[in-house]
This record gives sequence, C-alpha cells and structure tokens, in this order.
Amino acid sequence: MQMNGFERRARQIKGKIKETTLNMLSTSSMKEIRIADIARKAGVSQVTIYNYFGSKEALIREIFLEFMESILDEFEAVVTGEAALKEKIEFIILQKKKNSHSFHPSVIAELMENDSEVRVMVQKNYEERSLPLVVELLTKSKANGEISNDISIDTVMLYLNMLYESSHRMLESIQYEEDQEKLIEEMVQVFFYGICGPQTQK
Repeated sequence: MQMNGFERRARQIKGKIKETTLNMLSTSSMKEIRIADIARKAGVSQVTIYNYFGSKEALIREIFLEFMESILDEFEAVVTGEAALKEKIEFIILQKKKNSHSFHPSVIAELMENDSEVRVMVQKNYEERSLPLVVELLTKSKANGEISNDISIDTVMLYLNMLYESSHRMLESIQYEEDQEKLIEEMVQVFFYGICGPQTQK
C-alpha cells in the first residue's frame, strides 16, 4: 500500500529521531541522554518525540530492537552464505566487537537489566535464530570434513563461545588496527588448528 504525503513525512521524522538517538547512544549512557537534547539535534520539538514514541525509554527500546533485528539478518546472511568456514567463524567472533561500537558500554547492560521486553526478545532471538544457525553451520562443516569427527558440536560451541566472549575485551586493549587484525587472524588460526598449527605428514 502506497503511503500518502503525511505518512511519508511522519516516517521521515521518526527516522531522523531514531538516527539521532542512535548516534547519541554510541557515546552516552541512557541516563545522560535527555529528550530535549534529542529534539534539538534532530530538529524537532519534544512534543513530537513524545507523540511518536511515548517516552525516552520506549524510543531507545524500539531503536535497540530494530538494530538487533538488522544484526540478526546480517548474521544469517553471512552464516548461510557462500563464504569459507574460516570467514564465517571470524565474523561470529568479531560480531560482539562490531555491535558494541553502536552503543555506549552501559546501554545494553541497562536495557537488559531494566527492560523485560528487551530481555525476552534477546533470549528469544538467541534461542530461535542465532543458536540454530550456528549449530547448522557446524553440523554441515563437520559432515563436510571441515571439523574433525573426533570433536563434538557441543565442544566446538563451547570453544567458540569462549572466543566470542573474550574477543571484545582483548581487541579493545590493542591500540593499532593492524595489531587487531593480526590478533583476529591468530584467534581464527587457533580455533581451527590449536596452538601447534595444522599437522603435517612426515
């Protein structure tokens, strides 16, 4: 159904408000952001923001849930795509670092602690989308001989989760991008071959 001029204008205004707020969330906590600041930077009135979203918390929730949906779509496209297994594993390991740059470190923690709707959606998306995609990837890779039959999917998942959880902290401690890229390459290498590297025939 085609939008009329009023609906198109409303969508543009809402988009501008959400884009402005997302930019602010990358450097500020939820408590530091005020509706007045959002309105000023977006070039709209505070009343407009309240009319469209109801509250600052509802606005931020909508932004986060839309962001999470776009990340999941990207995740699915990469994991089910034609890229090599190593590239897919690298993407999985790096996704937490990439996502964290969109929000101030405290924002996701605040949302998970204070917003039950966000908690439910994050858990649901993990259980119904992310986890099955990774299990399917690893199962197919194992069937194709890319992962050893001697190692269970559960063990691979455990190790992958360890790398995923620690990668953001490790990468943030490294100043130069070329050093970060080297660490990423080495993490993927360790994931596939361990610290001794691939076995070679003598």
